Amino acid sequence: MGAAMMIAAPALASTPRQILTEAAFQARDQPTALAQVAQSEAAANAILARIPNDREASVVRAMAIGYRAKLTRNRADALAARKLFTALVAADPRDPEAEAAIGAWHLDSVAALGGLVAGMVLGADKADGTAAMDRAVGLGGGRAMFPGLAALLRLALDPDDARARALAEEASRGSTVYPLDRLMQRSAAAVLVPLRAGDKRGAQNLAKQLLPFGRLPS
Repeated sequence: MGAAMMIAAPALASTPRQILTEAAFQARDQPTALAQVAQSEAAANAILARIPNDREASVVRAMAIGYRAKLTRNRADALAARKLFTALVAADPRDPEAEAAIGAWHLDSVAALGGLVAGMVLGADKADGTAAMDRAVGLGGGRAMFPGLAALLRLALDPDDARARALAEEASRGSTVYPLDRLMQRSAAAVLVPLRAGDKRGAQNLAKQLLPFGRLPS
């Protein structure tokens, strides 16, 4: 009977977050990624039109704008995403996801543009990014996602970052409450292989590939 119920039940539609995650980690070309990001943002906006204070939809909308900025290098989108991330942190300073979002915004911007240009054009700062990621790890309750993401971001910027390896080790032991935790735990385990072998440059290249949109053609 259980099997019959499973077959008869309609397939559940993907949530805005699931669509965004697929764009970030599964899309293999920019047009597909941008289409999925737009779909996720539209779905989040539809929820916010009904429930203006929906936290989940607000997070996904902000991330979608930030992802679009990363894909298109659009300054207005990048600044809009930062404003939304900052508002999310202000609304709930104990939310590790909001801290991780603003931390990733800073570090991704520095990685993409270089520290000087990122600072001048966007106001992005490596120290602010690493501090926000450290707060996310501290608030994350042992989940693998936060140290895993922090490790990848740090390695992408600096293959000699000793803290990055410690974070990857922490992620490898972290809890996997959500699918993104499992994904980041696998990523952390992957970069630990070259790190333990002393191949820092290989770890850096792999970290870049394992970050959102890292496998898209350049």
